[in-house]
Amino acid sequence: MKKYIALFLVLAMVLAAAAGFAEGEDWNATEYAAHADFRTALESDYTGKTVILQSNDVHGQIDGYACMTGLHDLFSSLGADVVLADCGDFAQGTVYVNASTGGNAIEMMNTAGYAVACLGNHDFDFGYPQMMENVSKARFPVLCCNVILDETGESILPGSAILALDNGLRIGFVGVLTPETGSKVNPRLISMITFPPAEKMYEAVQQEVDAIRPQVDLVIGLLHLGVDAESKLKGDRSIDLLNNVKGIDFALDGHSHTQMTAGQNGEPIQSTGKGFDSIGVVVIDNEAKGIESNFLIRTYMDSPLYTFNYTNETVREKADAITKQVDEDFGAVFATSEVFLNGERDPGNRTEETNMGDLITDAIIWHLTREGGTEQEEPAPIVAVLNGGGIRASIDKGDVSRKDFHTVLPYGNTITVVYITGAELLELLEASTFCTPDPVGGYPQTSGIEWTLDTTKAYDPGELYVLNGKETTYNKPASINRVTITAINGQPFDPEATYAVATNDFCAVGGDTYNVFTHASNSYDTGIQVDDAVMAYVKEVLNGKITEEAYGQPRGSVTVIQ
Repeated sequence: MKKYIALFLVLAMVLAAAAGFAEGEDWNATEYAAHADFRTALESDYTGKTVILQSNDVHGQIDGYACMTGLHDLFSSLGADVVLADCGDFAQGTVYVNASTGGNAIEMMNTAGYAVACLGNHDFDFGYPQMMENVSKARFPVLCCNVILDETGESILPGSAILALDNGLRIGFVGVLTPETGSKVNPRLISMITFPPAEKMYEAVQQEVDAIRPQVDLVIGLLHLGVDAESKLKGDRSIDLLNNVKGIDFALDGHSHTQMTAGQNGEPIQSTGKGFDSIGVVVIDNEAKGIESNFLIRTYMDSPLYTFNYTNETVREKADAITKQVDEDFGAVFATSEVFLNGERDPGNRTEETNMGDLITDAIIWHLTREGGTEQEEPAPIVAVLNGGGIRASIDKGDVSRKDFHTVLPYGNTITVVYITGAELLELLEASTFCTPDPVGGYPQTSGIEWTLDTTKAYDPGELYVLNGKETTYNKPASINRVTITAINGQPFDPEATYAVATNDFCAVGGDTYNVFTHASNSYDTGIQVDDAVMAYVKEVLNGKITEEAYGQPRGSVTVIQ
């Protein structure tokens, strides 16, 4: 009886929504398609079906877990057996998980009722030991088949797991992590583990698939690989994996924050975006033991025709309790902003100069050069270079709190000064823009440098950079042909001069594309956290107001030729 009541209520909502659309709502095609998928889903009977609900790249949006469990309850009411799965990057993002070094994410996933997950690169951001401690508290298997503990030569976690459902269906899951993690996490925090390159990754995945294939009805890949252009050269993308490994029936993917229900050539793969922009649905026919359909359900959509009302009260109360506590600790307003500070990926800090990048790098320079800012006398001109991938959120116009900047700069990175030559600075800029205009995490946000990037010229890849004795996924430029530097702090650029480059401690030890820093003549860590420096700059230099005049637009440090 409950199922029929649910179907009646759902049908009434769908008819009302359809009528509203017929009245001429101005909806774009993506929104209408998402609405249509949800409408079709709600009109269906799922008796004899298993539904896998997918999240990926949650990045601390803990309120979304109530949506995940709400959909679990909904599909269960329509007759389905439901499995919750995540594809990594759950332990880092907003202050609501960062404040607990990822622990709150595991607590929320336990409450939501996840059945299985794989690791993402950002789940290592607080270090390998902390990641393992977090995972040890999960009441579900966390999988990763292609990360090796150097001391033992073994995988750090189980590579696969088999879920035997009450309906008789047996589903095998294989967890895979991007090899790029070795360059995207502070190398000091992961020096004890190795991330083998693509070919070794394929071998590890094939081995896991072959081991479980005879025991299961379906094999599902839990991938944190993505489809970013910067990953294409090394074959690290999810679609590369599917084209090199046999036996995976369907892949759930993360990492590139892409929303897709198939690969570019029809590969059986799905990804939900980030932060519960949507929830992925994979429908399995229990009798046929095959995948029947897959689609995305948008959880946040600003339209009178589409309101996502399916949340689980218990999970929501848990998220609210965590949010309340963290807001009390971090929520005090200390400034206002007249402008939107761009913390986006693309277009944003991974593709171009932004006002957020300008603000942060200006603040770093100010903190080092102000009276009492640092005890060490600088013998060289100071410039700042920061990886765009380290900027994780935007800030809207209006009140600005400590929580806002902690969300923008969540890693607790400290300001580090590295001494390199002008020639090495050129190499750094060339290497960090190798795939621009496609986004890359190393894209340099700068202060004190006037430079030009010619994207009409091809990047000239040389040998792979080596970090801690291990090859990275990034190539050293064999020649400098895309970047030129015109001035340093208004003075002529000298490739033979020594420059003091202020950055964060992640880049200083060779993170992302910043391997050149590992060959520096000298360096020192100030111990000053980047977010603290930015907040001090806003309060003391900007008098608590980020104005249109100061940061309404990027300052124009870089000229891009397209």
